Order: sequence, then structure tokens, then C-alpha cells
Amino acid sequence: MMREAVRLIGGTAAIVGGGWALRALQGAPSALGASPVEIGAVAKRSPNYHDGVFVNLEPASETSLTREQQFLLVRDVVANGAVQRPPAPVPLVTPAADVPAADLAVTWFGHSSAVIEVDGYRILADPVWSDRCSPSQVVGPHRLHPVPAPLEALPAIDAVIISHDHYDHLDVDTIKALANTQRSTFFVPLGIGAHLRTWRIPDDRIVELDWNESARLGELTLVCTPARHFSGRFVNRDVTLWSSWAVIGPRHRAFFGGDTGYGTIFADIGSRHGPFDLTLMPIGAYHPGWPDIHMNPEEAVRAHRDVTDDGLLVPIHWATFRLAPHPWSEPVERLITAAGGHGVPIAVPRPGQRVEKVSDTPLDTWWRA
Repeated sequence: MMREAVRLIGGTAAIVGGGWALRALQGAPSALGASPVEIGAVAKRSPNYHDGVFVNLEPASETSLTREQQFLLVRDVVANGAVQRPPAPVPLVTPAADVPAADLAVTWFGHSSAVIEVDGYRILADPVWSDRCSPSQVVGPHRLHPVPAPLEALPAIDAVIISHDHYDHLDVDTIKALANTQRSTFFVPLGIGAHLRTWRIPDDRIVELDWNESARLGELTLVCTPARHFSGRFVNRDVTLWSSWAVIGPRHRAFFGGDTGYGTIFADIGSRHGPFDLTLMPIGAYHPGWPDIHMNPEEAVRAHRDVTDDGLLVPIHWATFRLAPHPWSEPVERLITAAGGHGVPIAVPRPGQRVEKVSDTPLDTWWRA
């Protein structure tokens, strides 16, 4: 039941039963992606694939929540709680499309969607532009703020990286639109290429990697690094791989955490591929009931310190979709406290805002307005 609750809340399989579910899913079968049979041909070459599923390097611990506690958790998220929503419209920034790519910068578009700039290249991470992170645009988690800019307004993107196939990280409509408006290659963990091929993305625009495999993009190296999470777009669990990403340029390095729980994987990533000048760490959608698949803000600071000595931390995976019962702005407030206690530099951009470098400018606490 707890895992089913996570799937319901986390936007990973937002509709799982009942006649209303079948009605809501009408017209949305393509969003489900490829079948396990289509995925398996690629997935089974991985040493991280066992008995038809991928497994974490560190197994997730079992929760001890009672069935009543599980029900209350789902109720608290599904209920229209005021504290789980922003108290006023979220202030947006319209990003400029004509700014040259920097040596090190990031533009956050909400949730985990961001354009990362490293040594003159632009990498678009986990792009989700739809109103809901769901196979249906009728039900499922709805945006808490608009997208800061349409996809057509993005500058030229050199690569798209995907962390895993949950709906709040892999959106069929966004992927199809990017295929038509950009020339970039899609770099994905093993198995997700089957989803893309189902959506008519050409093979020559797809690069599938296992954990710690890498690919070159001009002067950049993109490394598919481990994460501690799970995958699934409907009833099939863990048939595709989940990951974080290291973006390594000739002068700078960036780390994209994607969606993950904390673990010893970060110390290993830092040792192999760091230190990083910039990290994007997930800080939201945490709960004691799933401690090993979503980090809390304190763990995000710990993971950041594992992979870098003095890099900048930019929080992701918060503010855009209501996926857990904690108050809307709690993740960032806890992040400020945790980062301050360890001297970790942070920047918290408004959706659409571009952060180019660390400065002495006071932190903009825009979410308190």
C-alpha cells in the first residue's frame, strides 16, 4: 500500500484503478510509453537489472506505517490543503532567449526542469511543460504556477537529459514538441529510449546509458550517474533505469540530482566525477514514509557536500507540483537553515530566472511575499 501511495502522490502513475480512471485515461495511451517487452531488449544488458527489473545499489528500507497512517497520508496530499499551495501567485521571470551560453549558469523553469549552461553548451534537464504531470490532462497533480516561457522561446539546446520516466520528469507532449523545435540529442537512462521510440523520436537522436557510462557531446562528457529511486509509468515498476547526471566540460562541472533519496552513491559520484562547480539537488516531496527515494533539504545539503567542496547549490523538485503533504515553502526554508549551518552557498531563483555565478547579493526570499 505504501508504494501504491507513493505512485499516486508522486505523479508516477497518477491513475491506477476504477471506472473513472479508465475514462480519464481515454486518449492518453501513448503517454504510457513502451511495454516491458519493448524495454527489456536494452535493459537486460545491464548488471543492475535482475529478474526483469532494475535495482538500487542501496536497497530502500521498508516503512513501518500502518494502513491507517498510509490512508491519512494519501488523504492529506489529495485534499486541497491551503498550506500545500503558494499563498499568492508565484512570481515568474521571462528568460531572455538571446543571451550567449555561459561558462556556468542555470535557468530554473520549475520543479526539476532547468537549462544548465556549462562551458558554452546548453543542457535541458527533465523538461515538463504540461499543465499536469500525469498520463491524463484531466486528473493528476496540476501546476501551482505557469511555465515561465513557452518551449518555442527556448534558445538552441545542445542536449536533453532525462533522470527517469515518472510523469513529473518525462512528459510525452514536451518530448514531442522538443523533437520538432530543437535539434538536440536525448540522453536517457537504459530503457527510456523505448519510450522515446514509441513517441517517434529517431534512433539517431537517442543515447541510452547505464550507471557510470558516459557519452561525448563536443567538448562535454555526459555521465549517467546513479540515483536511489524507482521508475514506472503505470502498473509496471522498475523496468527502466533511473539516474542522476554529471555534465563535465573542459573548465566546469555541473551535477543534476534528478529525483533521489540520500545514500553513499553521492560520495562515490563526487570521488569519480567531482568536484562540481554547480549542483541541482532535489529538496521537495519528502515524507518519513519514503525516506530512501526522496531527499529532504538537510540530506540535499549533505549530498551537495559529498560531491563538491565549494560549489553552488540550486534547489529543484519543489514549488511546482503538490506531491507530498508538507507546506509549500517548507523545503526552501529548511534548505536555508541547513546550508547556512554548513556554509554552503545557495541560490533560489524564481521560475524562469537565470543564475550565472555566486555573488554577495542577499538571498531573494521571493516565496515569502
